[in-house]
Amino acid sequence: MKNRKALFGKWVTRFRVTSIAASLGAGLLSMSPALADSLTYIIPFQAGGESDVTARLQEPVLKAVSGKDVVIQYMPGAGGAKAWASLNKQKADGSVVVGTNLPHIFLQPMEKDVGYKTEDLVHVAIFQLTPDAIIVPADSPFKTLADLIAAAKKSPGTITLSGSGTNTGPHLSATTFNKLAGIKTAYIPFAGTAPSVVAMLGKQVNAAMTFTTVAAQQGDKVRVLAVALEKRSASLPNVPTFKELGFNMVSGVYRGIAVPKATPEAKRKELSDLFAKVDQDPAYRKKMLNGGFEIVDIDYEHAPAFLAEKKKEYEAAAREVGLLK
Repeated sequence: MKNRKALFGKWVTRFRVTSIAASLGAGLLSMSPALADSLTYIIPFQAGGESDVTARLQEPVLKAVSGKDVVIQYMPGAGGAKAWASLNKQKADGSVVVGTNLPHIFLQPMEKDVGYKTEDLVHVAIFQLTPDAIIVPADSPFKTLADLIAAAKKSPGTITLSGSGTNTGPHLSATTFNKLAGIKTAYIPFAGTAPSVVAMLGKQVNAAMTFTTVAAQQGDKVRVLAVALEKRSASLPNVPTFKELGFNMVSGVYRGIAVPKATPEAKRKELSDLFAKVDQDPAYRKKMLNGGFEIVDIDYEHAPAFLAEKKKEYEAAAREVGLLK
């Protein structure tokens, strides 16, 4: 009798262990589809910049319209080139997208070998423009753009402007501004918008060649001297445009997403449709506009023509100001 009870006890124990193991296995298997069905969104810069802010605003809408978890990762380095050079090494099943910035992705390969070519990046969406702006600390002696220009003319090369990376939008804009104003300032590159703005606020530099969005983020801590738009920004109605001040400068950084070349056509279109839905979300649009962004709606089908046009524009501008030989 005792032997029967002992054997029965062992059998029950084995059954419980087996059942628990089976349950755990089933749980892990049930989790796998969700993990496999997540979307990894790689930002080529440090946290805190415009690419990050945009992705964070997109994240809840992306999750709602796709039913997928969205995982935002950061891969800063070389003004974005580190992430773009790695793009075609990522999974090509539609589960990975990498944020892109124009004109960065054109200027960098034009200037030197950076590990990728512009045509290596397959764009499925371009969704916003961040207009350029020159911004100074609120207590800066430069009250107007004319003040900054006068100081630069008085002491050529001593006025410093921070910006995000080299051969990037801010770099091109700083160089263009120098030429248009007939001055010489020193451009100081940083790893992204966030550190370039920190340097400006900390007065390591005199000003930042940055974006209208910084004014929305920093509020009373900064003064915006001019914005690079055709008309005044709705979020900064009291700030003059460069054109109003006599400088024909309309510029900024376009942002979108790209996927690996091996990504199937169906997945490319699926992602394009997904980001188009995000762009049309009223709450998202309101937050973007209040944050100083300009929304654009360029999908996978129309991206090639848009990129071809921008390539000509950026190359001509870069050569004109001497950024490219």
